[in-house]
Parts: sequence; C-alpha cells; structure tokens
Amino acid sequence: MERKTGWFDKPGNFKLFLRLFFLSLALLLIVDFFIPKHAVFPWEETPCFFAAYGYISCVLLVLVARVLRLFIKRDEDYYDR
Repeated sequence: MERKTGWFDKPGNFKLFLRLFFLSLALLLIVDFFIPKHAVFPWEETPCFFAAYGYISCVLLVLVARVLRLFIKRDEDYYDR
C-alpha cells in the first residue's frame, strides 16, 4: 500500500510555511506601532505590550509546570499496585 504524503511532509513546503509564519508575525509587530490604542491602563499603550505579555506569560507557565511536576509526578508503576 502506498503511503499518502501530505503538504507538510515535503521539507521545502515546511520551510516556506515557517518563513511565511514568521513574516506575518513581524508584520503584525510593525503594524502595532501605527494602530491607535484605546487602553484602560497606561502601560497597554506601549508598542508590542501584548506580544511581550503573552511571551512572558507562556514562559512563566512552563516554569511553574516544571516546578509543579516535582510534586505531582508519580512512579511508572503507580497504577499497577
């Protein structure tokens, strides 16, 4: 039986997708400087505030998950007992 390949199976297509993805992210960051903001708090008017806020939040979630893993982790045979 012949294996059906998808669009992302070709390395060239995947590289193209990544380039377009990062280009779109860069364009969104550049456009953020020109869009007027209607912020509730003064720090929300800072350019790229929400991008930085999302990145920092994601990093903190990963770090908290690593610490919590030490308390929650069980042995491999925990449910076999």
